[in-house]
Amino acid sequence: MLGWFRALMPREDRFFDLFARHSQTLIAGAEALQGVLKGGDDVPRYCQIIVDREHEADTITAEVLLAVRRSFITPFDRGDIKDLIQSMDDAIDQMNKTVKTISLYEVRTFDPLMQEMGETVIEAARLTAEAIPLLNAVATHAGRLSELTEKITRVESRSDELHEQGLKALYKAHRQGSGDSNTMDYIIGAEIYGHLEDVVDRFEDVANEISGIVIENV
Repeated sequence: MLGWFRALMPREDRFFDLFARHSQTLIAGAEALQGVLKGGDDVPRYCQIIVDREHEADTITAEVLLAVRRSFITPFDRGDIKDLIQSMDDAIDQMNKTVKTISLYEVRTFDPLMQEMGETVIEAARLTAEAIPLLNAVATHAGRLSELTEKITRVESRSDELHEQGLKALYKAHRQGSGDSNTMDYIIGAEIYGHLEDVVDRFEDVANEISGIVIENV
């Protein structure tokens, strides 16, 4: 009877399938964000791609949380599973917040440093997508997982530096002259820089969750 009942429960490997699917939404969102930051007439189309991927990611997150509640056996601590998927979801949520600001103000041109920050988002997303499948055998891949999380942390540090450089460049560009136009351009630009930094910060949160899982399971 117990075996029959457990057969109806989600399989343990189901979690890894869902994690992997979610990580692919992160890559798709990051690549679309890079498309947004190139500017031009395609900005709205790329913004919509991020909105769509964010909705897809929300669905996957809900599936993971449901599976946690229904499963007798989970691959690692239930709280760690919940925190990992929610940190991943926070990353694409932050991409969505970024493009909401861009859409609201109808921004169509972006500073080179914003574009560089977009590249750090892609790098962080790809490192995350490489790390996630390795959680299927944490002990075997502990060394590589540590390398990947350290790389994500370094990417986040570089993003912080670009954020500071961008704000300084923005201030210098808009401190000359007067009027509301200059003030608004600075405010909008600073808000976009802040959102981009927050995206990479959320990937660092994912890296921290992965590191915690490695420590607890090796």
